[in-house]
Amino acid sequence: MSINLARIPSVDLLRGFVAVGRRMSITLAAGDLFLTQSAVSRQIHSLEMALGIKLFERSHRSIRFTAEGERLYLAADSAMQLLQDALGALEDNLRRRPVTITASIGFVGLWLLPRLGAFQAQHPEIEVRLSANNQIVDVRKDGLDIAIRYGQESGMPAGAKRLFGETIFPVAHPSLGLTCLDSPTLIEQSTLLEFEGDPSAWWQWDSWLESQGWAGAKPKGILRFNLYDQLIHATIAGQGIALGRGQLISPMLADGRLVALPTPRPGPKSNKVYSIIQRDPAPSRQVQMLIDWIQAEARVTDSAPE
Repeated sequence: MSINLARIPSVDLLRGFVAVGRRMSITLAAGDLFLTQSAVSRQIHSLEMALGIKLFERSHRSIRFTAEGERLYLAADSAMQLLQDALGALEDNLRRRPVTITASIGFVGLWLLPRLGAFQAQHPEIEVRLSANNQIVDVRKDGLDIAIRYGQESGMPAGAKRLFGETIFPVAHPSLGLTCLDSPTLIEQSTLLEFEGDPSAWWQWDSWLESQGWAGAKPKGILRFNLYDQLIHATIAGQGIALGRGQLISPMLADGRLVALPTPRPGPKSNKVYSIIQRDPAPSRQVQMLIDWIQAEARVTDSAPE
């Protein structure tokens, strides 16, 4: 005959009983449960009181089951092991849950993806899911682990950690034959590629031309883009001169796909940065490993010469 579920003693009491039964020692069981010896003794006493039976015979230096205690132990130990196995499987599934990260389309395509292969080679057991999105999303509401935000550092939410800033300067494909941008004549002979995804002055060719004293210069043509990675791909294709983010295009400058074009005077300076935000103050080991890796890569980016 079985009893009503409501009459089963507390799992805490049964866990203490099983721990003592497995060790046949209250002291060793207390160590296994990270409890004091007296706390485990109270659990055993409470269980005996709840059941109205004696579970152990105690002597000065040892304990042993009563007949009733041994019968209960065989059932409780088996049930507790099944529970341990089930919870262990659930934890394994949780550990294999993808680490989700959201960032702008340009950041994902130009900075994160070219580097992510190195992280996956180091940590093949960690699955990463990318959400490229130019809209600001709520990481907690949308169930995302990490977000990369772009904007003024003073406007970043609490807990955001700076990754790196941005340095803007003209760039072009080597096929255009340009090594610098030092006269309005070059502007008049060229097509300018303009990024319309950010109204800031440092992204506007008019502001750049004015900073050089070339406000009246008219380019041969203008191509406008609302996505930064598309603008860079068009620049690599030799379609014109663009204003490049040095921190995102540094690999392309290093391998010669793009060349920087110095100007006689400094152009408008950006006051925006990339920052990392984590959903949980104490994230899982896998999330923390990805955060640590991103921050390490960002330190390299931030320290690279412009």
